Amino acid sequence: MAGPVPVLMSDMSVLSEQSIFATMRQNGPFAVEDSILLHSPFSQENRKWVHALRADEVQTSKYRAIRSQIFNLLQVRRFSDIETLLKDADARDSQRTRAHRLLGNLFNIKGESNEVLTKLREFATTADSVIDYLRNKVLATHAAEIEISNEISATNDPVDLLLLIFDDRYHKKVRFEAKRKLVLMNLAGAIDQQERNADIEARFARFIDFLNDHVWSLGMKRGEHRHAYLFSEHSAQDYACQKVQVIDPETASSLAPKPNQRLTLIKRRLFQSGSREIPIYVSVRKKNSAAKVIKLLRKNEKNPVVAVDDELGLMAVLDGRSEVNRFVEHLTDAAARAGVLMTLEDISDTLTGGSYSAQSTGSSSDTPMLKFFARLGDTRVEFIIHTNQSYLDYYFRHGVSHDEYEVRRIFDSGVAEFLFPRDIYQLDMEKIRQQQMERFRQRDIELPSQPQI
Repeated sequence: MAGPVPVLMSDMSVLSEQSIFATMRQNGPFAVEDSILLHSPFSQENRKWVHALRADEVQTSKYRAIRSQIFNLLQVRRFSDIETLLKDADARDSQRTRAHRLLGNLFNIKGESNEVLTKLREFATTADSVIDYLRNKVLATHAAEIEISNEISATNDPVDLLLLIFDDRYHKKVRFEAKRKLVLMNLAGAIDQQERNADIEARFARFIDFLNDHVWSLGMKRGEHRHAYLFSEHSAQDYACQKVQVIDPETASSLAPKPNQRLTLIKRRLFQSGSREIPIYVSVRKKNSAAKVIKLLRKNEKNPVVAVDDELGLMAVLDGRSEVNRFVEHLTDAAARAGVLMTLEDISDTLTGGSYSAQSTGSSSDTPMLKFFARLGDTRVEFIIHTNQSYLDYYFRHGVSHDEYEVRRIFDSGVAEFLFPRDIYQLDMEKIRQQQMERFRQRDIELPSQPQI
């Protein structure tokens, strides 16, 4: 069994000194300490902190910029003034109303104060869902340790979260989670604004209509599927798919898979190619806000226009390479019939061997698939196309499977350590990474065959 793999991160990773998320670094000027003293600017600890900050001009500039944002949002002139807001509920309410107006303008939220407040709560829900996603999958074995504190899950107002960071009555972990939630809310707000500007919902609806009107067989009703099973045999060494055949549900019900055999349900549509109707499993997806936030963190980027280029996508599975070629030809022909010229961009093809240059942290260059972006008018859609065999490798093969990819990209990009720093959560992320890789591999081997789609 392979030993631990060292985690390598670029100089521009989310944990580096060049990270654009300066407020989150626990070895930076905004680190959350065991205690916070708003009225002791000349204490020995503060003197040491100021000396260290002045030694780094870049960090000093970042600190001043963020400090100005905090002061402008809370309408205070110095950190000691925050004490008044912590003690005076009326003063807090007054600042909260003004802060909501400023945040509404920042994210271009139209409407009255209630609309702004509703959006801010949506951003808070997205921030919490980022942590919940990691608790439920990539870090599921440590769900209890990384669970959001009750005080933070119950707080959705950005002013209350910001003030909580400076409230020494709260434990260090709670104050860190308040800061983390604000950072994630800010990313959620940027994503929401970009989606509204780009009219993503309408584009997604038009894409679905295009598939129904021009791509799928008109002999089936919209949303209709035909069930089949993939009966596959896998290598005992790395669980790579060695042989696969398509069988009907009646045949599948009479089989008792042996070790290293699997039954995988696929629900297939049809498309017409010449005189043939070809079955195809297809999953159309729109990346949700939590997934987009995680991608921004992995890319060390705050602008979703730059970092999230695959928010609309389709994954298709066909019986073999011949059917894959027929589908791509049918897809471009369907666009032409719809009066749209479809162009294929950034094509990579490893279905018949070879590898591609994996750009994303955690990606495997050996992953078999046909991948491209299809541009239809003002819409750009990512297509990932598999044969039955490569699809099963995508789910189960060690070193290639999507679950392992999820682990690698969350840990190797630094996002796990970024969201759950060791000095607060006492977690060894390198060790957990290896444990999770082994866990997913063992799970795939031991789980009984069951529908995977």
